[in-house]
Amino acid sequence: MSQIKILWVDDEIDLLKPHILFLEKKNYHITTANNGQDALDMFDEENFDIVFLDENMPGISGLETLSEMKEKKSTIPIIMITKSEEELIMEEAIGSKIADYLIKPVNPNQILLSLKKNLDHSRLVSEKTSLDYQKEFRKIAMDMMQTNSYEDWTELYKRLIFWEMELEHIDDQNLVEILESQKQEANIQFGKFVEKNYEYWFNNEDDAPLFSHNLFRKKVVPELRDDKNVLFIVIDNLRYDQWKAFESIVNNHYKVDKEESYYSILPTATQYARNAIFSGLTPLEMEKQLPQYWKNDTDEGGKNLYEAEFLNEQLKRLRLNIKHEYYKITNLRDGKKFVENFKSLKENKLITLVYNFVDMISHAKTEMEVIKELASNDKAYRSLTQSWFKNSPLIEIIQQAQLAGYKLIITTDHGTINCKTPSKVIGDKNTSLNLRYKTGKSLTYEDKDVYAIKDPKKVGLPSINMSSSYIFAKNDTFLAYINNFNYYVSYFKNTYQHGGISLEEMIIPFIVLNPK
Repeated sequence: MSQIKILWVDDEIDLLKPHILFLEKKNYHITTANNGQDALDMFDEENFDIVFLDENMPGISGLETLSEMKEKKSTIPIIMITKSEEELIMEEAIGSKIADYLIKPVNPNQILLSLKKNLDHSRLVSEKTSLDYQKEFRKIAMDMMQTNSYEDWTELYKRLIFWEMELEHIDDQNLVEILESQKQEANIQFGKFVEKNYEYWFNNEDDAPLFSHNLFRKKVVPELRDDKNVLFIVIDNLRYDQWKAFESIVNNHYKVDKEESYYSILPTATQYARNAIFSGLTPLEMEKQLPQYWKNDTDEGGKNLYEAEFLNEQLKRLRLNIKHEYYKITNLRDGKKFVENFKSLKENKLITLVYNFVDMISHAKTEMEVIKELASNDKAYRSLTQSWFKNSPLIEIIQQAQLAGYKLIITTDHGTINCKTPSKVIGDKNTSLNLRYKTGKSLTYEDKDVYAIKDPKKVGLPSINMSSSYIFAKNDTFLAYINNFNYYVSYFKNTYQHGGISLEEMIIPFIVLNPK
């Protein structure tokens, strides 16, 4: 490792000789200047790793020197050292993007700590994170063997996501691969757990996780009981890790009151899960009670055209006589128009907003090579979501809601998983097209890869005909027709799909936030 080069600027630099000797013994190379102009000349001529800069100097002040240095080389960290404790000076220095702010007298260890924080931060964090995950690896593996409740699976999944996002910042790809294999094993075990319990849950609600069709009644309605209006945002296809990726952006405007999770119903597909949220009914109940709004997989036309009507019916059933409006945003133009019109909606107790961008990313990944490059894995998928969110009308909508004093609820209908393993399936011409689930008659499939439901009504699902069944892909499997198998594999491998059973698709976020 090459020697770290420090430029130290102070009009009383001779008094700092002990500090300089201390750092030189630690193998740092120190260049000194006793005024701003000399420092700027040296800064031009030589490449320094970091600068210590006195704020109070004759001639060019420390803040003026700082400003010129930032214009010349904005990436070099500058640590300001001053006798002054004036808040105004601190704010001006921080506003100029200093790396640290130290108040005299400083001791050598303070200087060393600031150096390590600014120059060795990435390495130290990487080493500590690697050690911590190696300790946690065994504990997660043991806990996975003993996980036998839906609450335990929720917590285990959140731990895996925590470590996955922590390991993003380290250089050791071996650990990243170990975590990936641990997550894959968790999904295998989770698939077995769901297969064992899913039918039981639908007949024993008290022992079941909160599912899509109970979400509005049990979680949204209680938030409507205080004096705040509510903006209820359903971001289609949003995974828990994607929420964590842009949580800090939302936190600029809102503070989290509750962060919970619920389980998407099967299939984890928009047609089923999102309609269930807005109707407060299972798909089978929707088909029976509101057939004018429900469409089966083989029916012509859009499958989510009646969400507003489903919501109206649920509000009537719950006897909630409130002023409310429903909106769906599927493109940039609609998002900007909603921002412009938000103030006119302030009389509504409830504004429901469906935002479709994340779903479009996952579908575009199948169709467009550029998206395949940008979202090649979960880390890149999170990054792309964060970038979209930061620059989308949705963050402007959230800002408007904060100014209007709205309570904010952010959730989704289901998640998505990167599908890597093909599994052969045979069905007739009326079999549904989704790659993570199939419904139809005379289905032939690999038993180990799917959870098969022979009697759909036992889990709240309609049947297209008397002999229809459902199969749900587990882990990272996608279902490919045997008569065109190679095409399906080459086209859909490593794409994001939903409809089946995985931690990513089923365990999804529900966040309640209050304006700052």
